[in-house]
Amino acid sequence: MVFYEPHARDRALLPHDPFKAIVAPRPIGWVSTIGPDGELNLAPYSFFNAVGEDPPMIGFSSTGAKDSATFAAGTGEFVWNMPTWDLREAMNQTSKALPRGQSEFGFAGLEAAPSRLVAPPRVAAAHCALECRVVHQVELKTIDGAPADQYLVVGQVIGVHIDEAYITDDGRVDTAALKPIARCGYREEYAVVESLFAMWRP
Repeated sequence: MVFYEPHARDRALLPHDPFKAIVAPRPIGWVSTIGPDGELNLAPYSFFNAVGEDPPMIGFSSTGAKDSATFAAGTGEFVWNMPTWDLREAMNQTSKALPRGQSEFGFAGLEAAPSRLVAPPRVAAAHCALECRVVHQVELKTIDGAPADQYLVVGQVIGVHIDEAYITDDGRVDTAALKPIARCGYREEYAVVESLFAMWRP
């Protein structure tokens, strides 16, 4: 078994940092926000997940103070849109760095739909979306207390959108039919959820 400390990785054996390949798959934080002048922003985040259930909370982390984290902190609101197999190319297009004020919605050919309870719109084509109000915004630090230039935003879910086509007769959301995509390793690797298996807790 290979062991190393992150700052002293054997670059001959592991020329590419395997951290993201190990912590995988990760749901994608496809976050829509609105800026102080009404500019729309939509971006995917590799570091995203649910962080609580009662009340439901989700969080995303931005490396650098990018627009999504800045706008969410400023307005106190954001929307998470579920990236699925059918939206993979559009989601990827929204990762392009555009000048502030140019909307990723338009660049990726996506229609924005109004939210019910928050100002930022949702992706109209997304089969699920969560409207959120920010409850925590934290600038992450290293174990030495130094700034890590990573910004964690946690939102409480206050509104849920689900495409009824993916709700089964017994009232469950059919995750496998939705085909959500997830981030895996390195710069280009993704996964898609197409099947599930069940296990009951002992």
